[in-house]
Amino acid sequence: MSNAIFAKTELVTYSGPHYSTFGQKLYLEYTIDYFKKCLFSDDQIDLHPGRIWSDDPWYRNQDDRRPTSNDGYLTINEGEAEGTILGGNLCTINLLQGTDFMPSLEDTILFLEDDDDSTPEIFDRDLQSLVHQPGFAGVQGIAIGRFQKASRMTDDLLRKIIQSKDALKNMPVIANVDFGHTDPKITFPIGGRARMRADNPSIITVMEH
Repeated sequence: MSNAIFAKTELVTYSGPHYSTFGQKLYLEYTIDYFKKCLFSDDQIDLHPGRIWSDDPWYRNQDDRRPTSNDGYLTINEGEAEGTILGGNLCTINLLQGTDFMPSLEDTILFLEDDDDSTPEIFDRDLQSLVHQPGFAGVQGIAIGRFQKASRMTDDLLRKIIQSKDALKNMPVIANVDFGHTDPKITFPIGGRARMRADNPSIITVMEH
């Protein structure tokens, strides 16, 4: 796992499209664009919301796609932050807790997402488990990937979960970012560096990758 590799080696690895993702016929331009920006250039990357999004089973019928209009980022807590990028699938990261493979959370921005098995209750519990980890006070900000529809997560529920945690009250938090288990998606560097401004509109920039 990328976070374990970074904990042991400090090498930068990448979280993004699965290999089969590149087999999509439609709505793949955004995914390819950010993949190329992250892997084939040293320039800073400004992350912009995609025009549409989907979590449909595209592999069943490539010509029958029903994307949803993207309303952009959800700003939950305002503020600014800069730090090393850690993250990916939340429940998978939590498997590293208590091991030598758990990276330091000091001076980090967490990019967190989960799949359709993660209901609001499960996400709340898993996030709280991460909050309890040593060094969590060193987390500077959080970007949350878009949830799949089957998770039943809503903007109001997510806002309630985040704002219920004292450890997050003074931390910038942006949600509905295009990464994780929905399409299209960005590629982001675990071990890279990012800057975020949670405002209206919110801005996320990958500085080093």
